[in-house]
Amino acid sequence: MSVMKRLSMIFRSKANKALDKMEDPRETLDYSYQRQLELLQKVRRGVADVATSRKRVELQINQIQQQSKKLEDQGRKALGVGREDLAREALSRRSGLQNQIAELQVQHNNLQGEEEKLTLASQRLQAKVDSFRHRKETIKATYTAAEAQTRINEAFSGISEEMGDVGLAIQRAEDKTAQMQARAGAIDELLASGALDDFSGQRGDDIQAELDRMGGGSDVELELARMKAELGQGSAPRDAIEAGQPAPQHAPQPQYPPQQQQPQGGPTQQYPRQGEGL
Repeated sequence: MSVMKRLSMIFRSKANKALDKMEDPRETLDYSYQRQLELLQKVRRGVADVATSRKRVELQINQIQQQSKKLEDQGRKALGVGREDLAREALSRRSGLQNQIAELQVQHNNLQGEEEKLTLASQRLQAKVDSFRHRKETIKATYTAAEAQTRINEAFSGISEEMGDVGLAIQRAEDKTAQMQARAGAIDELLASGALDDFSGQRGDDIQAELDRMGGGSDVELELARMKAELGQGSAPRDAIEAGQPAPQHAPQPQYPPQQQQPQGGPTQQYPRQGEGL
């Protein structure tokens, strides 16, 4: 196969594919119906023309018949007055008119037959056009419903061009939003940890951080006091624990024996024995 033939085949295939993509069956059906209507109109016009010709031949026949009858009357009158020569001439002319009438009658019969054929063809074509019109409307309605169903299914599945673009736009918006949220959270963490400096001029953040650390230490002491109270190693006032305050550190009280002397320089104090009153 030569290069030109291959190029021609490729061009025709590309053009055929492009035309097939651009073709709308509903428009094609409407165009075919329009052409059939034009053809039906031409057939009807042909029937009208043939009928007109037939009617013209009929008029000519009637006129010639009137002339023939007139010549016959004139010949009879000429023969009545003894003018046989005039009567012969009138009959001769009448004979020529009769030949014309015969020829016109043949034409009339041919035109009448042609008119009947065209009328029958017009009726058949009219029936086909009506049938095609009903079928066309049915096909168009079915195609429209199928096209709408296809678009709905494509929209639901997300494979249509419009919904695909919308889905991509939503996905990009969600990705950018998540990225901005992650970036904002990371910057907040870096500012809180001191890895980044805050140039907004709010110096009270250092004080707030110190207060937060002190609050954190107080919570630890409170939790430790509660644990000691549970283990019996110490007693924490319930009101202080509930209020969130650490238990006060009391010095342990010395345990003296029943009869123990005080250090020198002070009076001796006796403690009551067990079972004695004060």
